[in-house]
Amino acid sequence: MVLLFLFAILSFFYSSTAVPNGLQTYIVHVREPHTTVSSNSLDRESWYRSFLTTTSITGSEDGHDRMVYSYQHVITGFAALLSEDEVKAMEKKDGFISAYPDELLPLHTTHTPDFLGLKQDMGVWKNSNFGKGVIIGVLDTGAMPNHPSFSDVGMPSPPPKWKGKCEFSACNKKIIGARSFVEGAKAMLGISMPATPSDEDGHGTHTASTAAGAFVEGANVLGNANGTAVGMAPFAHLAIYKVCGQSGCANTDLLAGIESAIQDGVDVMSISIGSPALPNFYTRVIDIGTFKAMQKGIFISCSAGNNGPSFSTVSNSAPWCLTVGASTMDRSIRTTVMLGNGEFCNGESLFQPKDFQSNKPLPIIFPGANGDANTTACINGSLDGIDVKGKAVLCERGRIGDIAKGLVVKNAGGSAMIVMNREYEGFSIIAAAHVLPASHVSFSDGSKIKTYINSTLSPTAMILFRGTILGTSPSPMVISFSSRGPNLPSPGILKPDVLGPGVNVLAGWPQNVGSFPILGSTFNIISGTSMSCPHLSGIAALIKSSHPDWSPAAIKSAIMTTADVLDNRGKQIVDERLTPADLFATGAGHVNPSRANDPGLIYDLTPDDYLAYLCGLGYTDNQVRMLAGSNASCSIITSIREGELNYPSFSVTLGPSQTFNRTVTNVGNAMSAYTVEIIKPQGVDVSVKPDALHFSSMNEKLTYSVTFSPLESGSGGSIGFAEGSLKWVSSSSSTKYEVRSPISRQAWQVDGTRFSIPAVNNRRTPEKDF
Repeated sequence: MVLLFLFAILSFFYSSTAVPNGLQTYIVHVREPHTTVSSNSLDRESWYRSFLTTTSITGSEDGHDRMVYSYQHVITGFAALLSEDEVKAMEKKDGFISAYPDELLPLHTTHTPDFLGLKQDMGVWKNSNFGKGVIIGVLDTGAMPNHPSFSDVGMPSPPPKWKGKCEFSACNKKIIGARSFVEGAKAMLGISMPATPSDEDGHGTHTASTAAGAFVEGANVLGNANGTAVGMAPFAHLAIYKVCGQSGCANTDLLAGIESAIQDGVDVMSISIGSPALPNFYTRVIDIGTFKAMQKGIFISCSAGNNGPSFSTVSNSAPWCLTVGASTMDRSIRTTVMLGNGEFCNGESLFQPKDFQSNKPLPIIFPGANGDANTTACINGSLDGIDVKGKAVLCERGRIGDIAKGLVVKNAGGSAMIVMNREYEGFSIIAAAHVLPASHVSFSDGSKIKTYINSTLSPTAMILFRGTILGTSPSPMVISFSSRGPNLPSPGILKPDVLGPGVNVLAGWPQNVGSFPILGSTFNIISGTSMSCPHLSGIAALIKSSHPDWSPAAIKSAIMTTADVLDNRGKQIVDERLTPADLFATGAGHVNPSRANDPGLIYDLTPDDYLAYLCGLGYTDNQVRMLAGSNASCSIITSIREGELNYPSFSVTLGPSQTFNRTVTNVGNAMSAYTVEIIKPQGVDVSVKPDALHFSSMNEKLTYSVTFSPLESGSGGSIGFAEGSLKWVSSSSSTKYEVRSPISRQAWQVDGTRFSIPAVNNRRTPEKDF
């Protein structure tokens, strides 16, 4: 009851929508007191308030308390409205660690179960009982509780460990809890926001139903992708934490949501929220909050971000989180653009009008031929004075969203739109619910259309609408927007970890919500790493249901070491350029749920291992305490290098030879033997000792060492990046296991220092289109 009271305090400390002048919300980290504070939340709050001045305690002239949140689990600290002078005064107090301003973070399936090999009568769904008994906490924009994806037909009661509460009137056995934490955003923005967990954006309903939505027959969007919608773990429970609104997600609210999820007893945490590309984990609130969740045995799945394909754009890259990139599946909502010269270009669009005269050629125009960037992108007002009436208009992506471009074209009198990629987006195309007949085509096809327009005085085009096409290839393919490594705070940890479906994903949606709502539809198809993340959250729930005693690191290892590296053609997964995708795009590969549920071997980790890793990064005691929330001291912790963390992948910067140990746990056949298979990165010699592992019992642990040595320059040891893999293959006749770890050799100098990626290699300037 005491802790539940704490969360009531969390929600209602500061309720004014007017922020006093000169004040902003700060997150304040302090040490645990020398005398242990009682677990009573009021005692802890009293300790926190001792850091505030008298003015701060009583509030501003209107009498409002300026404490926004008092935290207990995620950090030792609080959030409060403070002036710069008050923060400076606080810095002089004994026990103060750090304070920094709050900020807003951005929000980053009828076919995906089939694409991922999930079958109702066999395999991982049957073996895991569809995720029964597992609780997935979704931190997002809330959810629409009466959506059919949240039906509790056939659902069991919540497990006894569940301690959460419901701020809906419609919680059931599917959505077993729902909380709203938006006080931080209200304080930052000075706006009124609904205090309920209801979803006014749509993003949260989509991610929650992707992770654990119930079976819903006849799901479609505008008649496309018709089938049975279902989440990855349809019998798992959902706990909804609204920490975001349409303006973004305040760090203070995110911490409060994580705090509540930890106390409530979730098993899996799904976070499709961006974090800034900061060089240290202790300055990133998601990393701080999720460290405490990991310590409590919670599996965390996070989106990698939508700022690809540039290097070092990956978000949420802490090793205690599963970082998920986005890939395509083998489904297209197909359109075909037929040019007047007989050539054609395949594209996609959700809007497939049946009354559009596809057999009637339209004059086609490219307004951007004059070189103006605004008309090239068809932004608001750019088509004024240009005759587009009754024509098909070619627009380039960027500046504004694709649907908004269509509205500009439609308002100017255009009859159709073809939207083409920018060069760095390559062959990555998505289906959108356009407001007029449209087709999204690749950069290559868009360039072909431009050439045709310039080749004749009377260019024409038709758009044919062909509906839903299955079995397209290559798939999966890494989508252009999926953020890439290397990992800025820790280059020795390869990120992202894995790929999941994140393009044209169908899932639940509140009716008539969004900038361009699909009237009457309860489903939507959208794209982003926000969509790939909940796929992995649900898959982790399946594995947790099958293996309830596995740690978060064990589940993560199972997902990574069994991931697919080949596409549906049997070739290496490609990126947006249709060239083989590097490890900074794919991580370990594309998730394979069936294999992940039975991986053979796992690489396990404990919270203490991560503390040793943090000390090895050179963090001070206070910096480690900001993450661990304890009185940890690196002077008494044996630190390890990045490469010594028992991680299921290798990311090596070569100078001198380096040797790392790895320990694997047998979770396959009790009596089993494995032999090593190595694909060496260019310029690197890789040796493993021993080269065979023999197990005699379940859960037996064996250790091997791997040494990476640079070859002479004449043998390919030039500056650059190279890739390989280390794979343990079982020789058992009953079950064959392949436990694969990718190896990334990062750039290096002659003196062994890290080589910086030239800016010219960054293929884009990040901007949000998704």
